[in-house]
Amino acid sequence: MNAIKLFGAVGAVVVVLALTACDDGAGNGEVNAALAPPPVTVAHPLVMPITEWYEFTGRFEATEVVEVRARVSGYVEKVAFEDGQMVEQGQLLFVIDRRPYEAEVEQLEAQLTSTDAQVELAHAELQRAEQLVNNENISRSTYDQRMQQRRAAEAARDVARAELRQAKLDLGFTEVHAPISGRISDRRVDQGNLVTGDPNATLLTTIVALDPIHFVFDMSESDFLGFQRAVGEGQLPSARDRSTVVQIRLPDEPDTQTWPHIGNMDFVDNRIDQNAGTIRARAELANPDHFITPGQFGQLRLPGSPEYEALLVPDSAIVADQSNKIVLTVTEDGTVEPRAIRDGPRYAGGLRIIRRGLTPEDRIIVKGLMRARPGAKVDPQPGTIDPPTASDAVTQG
Repeated sequence: MNAIKLFGAVGAVVVVLALTACDDGAGNGEVNAALAPPPVTVAHPLVMPITEWYEFTGRFEATEVVEVRARVSGYVEKVAFEDGQMVEQGQLLFVIDRRPYEAEVEQLEAQLTSTDAQVELAHAELQRAEQLVNNENISRSTYDQRMQQRRAAEAARDVARAELRQAKLDLGFTEVHAPISGRISDRRVDQGNLVTGDPNATLLTTIVALDPIHFVFDMSESDFLGFQRAVGEGQLPSARDRSTVVQIRLPDEPDTQTWPHIGNMDFVDNRIDQNAGTIRARAELANPDHFITPGQFGQLRLPGSPEYEALLVPDSAIVADQSNKIVLTVTEDGTVEPRAIRDGPRYAGGLRIIRRGLTPEDRIIVKGLMRARPGAKVDPQPGTIDPPTASDAVTQG
């Protein structure tokens, strides 16, 4: 009986030891697996020549806008254009009843003829008075009267000439011509309506010039300051002398498309709006097919730097550490090393410009950031950072 108990006790001990050995074997495997460095994808920063751009939203505006108004009063006899058509400078638009003005011109021409005759008569009488006064046949006062009569007649003739000239101008104003070339709006008055001239001149229509066309936008004070410093250092041309080339696109032109409209900066305002903290600027571009219409929205990009070799990394590889930006690099022995950087604007393809903190030889983690810890070991797998596939703008910020 005691032998049986002893055998049983020994067997139990053997079983416990066997189970313990099995448990230890499994635990070692898990520990070994946990201690293996996690795989991550690393790549060198992308180095490529780029130009930084400031991007703005604005509106297109006509280079010239003219309100066509009546300069004389009368009834509209003729409307000589179709609403919305393109017109050329000098083209006839409206005709106002000419008959009253023609009659006035004829009347003033007759009046001028009368004053011319009065001047001739006064001149002849003055000549006779000169002969008589020399012979002392008339008094000096009579001679002076003849002199004043001639001057009064000449003055009356000058008045008649001026009135005739004004009447001819008014007659010419009965035909309203286009002051500029461009697209005309609709007629504001129809044939048969009475219009009035100055001072409450009737608005007849409007004309806007379409080629070239302006693009007007507001630039923030910080962007303007940065641009001015680059100009002062000779890195960029001034935006005030039409030498700065800009690129523009319409809202329906996709982001991946090359900016199709090219223009030049032609104006920067003389002060910053204190309420908005912006300064108004303007570019001019050709619009030969008149496709762009004043009032449309658009986007403009302005060079913010000369072309230079930039370091680019994916935005997703940058980690925020309180107020700092860092990327995780991998050393030759596979150790994760955080690197503080100074980042710049975003670039195309989800990339960001790196101003400071990296070199082209650094290996940064681009995938697997969640598996990496500073100071820990990782298993670096080689990868690449693909360059953008299409030209696109740098967005500041």
